[in-house]
Amino acid sequence: MLRALTGALRLPRPWRPLQTRSCASDGAAGDPEIQVRALAGPDQGITEILMNRPSARNALGNVLVSELLEALARLREDQQVRVLLFRSGVKGVFCAGADLKEREQMSEAEVGIFVQRLRGLMNEIAAFPAPTIAAMDGFALGGGLELALACDLRVAASSAVMGLIETTRGLLPGAGGTQRLPRCLGVALAKELIFTGRRLSGAQAQALGLVNHTVPQNEEGNAAYHQARALAQEILPQAPIAVRLGKVAIDRGMDVDIASGMAIEGICYAQNIPTQDRLEGMAAFREKRPPRFVGK
Repeated sequence: MLRALTGALRLPRPWRPLQTRSCASDGAAGDPEIQVRALAGPDQGITEILMNRPSARNALGNVLVSELLEALARLREDQQVRVLLFRSGVKGVFCAGADLKEREQMSEAEVGIFVQRLRGLMNEIAAFPAPTIAAMDGFALGGGLELALACDLRVAASSAVMGLIETTRGLLPGAGGTQRLPRCLGVALAKELIFTGRRLSGAQAQALGLVNHTVPQNEEGNAAYHQARALAQEILPQAPIAVRLGKVAIDRGMDVDIASGMAIEGICYAQNIPTQDRLEGMAAFREKRPPRFVGK
């Protein structure tokens, strides 16, 4: 079993920097529905994915899903990305969920294919090697909340409204919500929220443990984004390989028994031992100075 775990937990091949650090995704004809931006200065290492489909309140249609998948495939190869932040360019909305108007025009077979792609998108977000943060400054309903649940951390404004409301539309969560919500809240509470289609405020979501932080909304409507950036800034100084391996150990360890989870942790720890960053961390501690981690 340990041999199988070792193979499954190998770090991906060395990352290559993106050809363009600040870019819009290449989607279908017309304006792109997402923008990708690498921050600079004290925020260097934070990359943002900005969802910007105001005509449909950032609903997850074919183009938006394709652009998100393309961006994730490119960003996961970039070692300069230490934190990936999802935010909205549409005031009052994070993501309104799946595009039901677009789905109405699909055949049953096409719906099945699209839902599989949507599920694949959430899995790609969850498997992204660096920490991910959702900045929820407005409505996050259905697939929009499932996107946030696929992120490692969630920050909500007090004005945010979120819920897995699919049962109110004759549907059920199909992009991972039935699996990720119970892991976040526990089985009974997740069932209650899915069965009722209940909507929660940012404060209610934090009280339940659905989001990490809730902040009062500001006049610009981007308070959650600013708090999410502050949270990302706390992650930036830490050793990036150790952070990524910590994410692997937690995510893989949650789905197995405690003994297997400890084995996974041990494998991750062993992979971190030969890194330059571990030696730098020890030297910085000995010399009583801040460490200078380089991700190697």
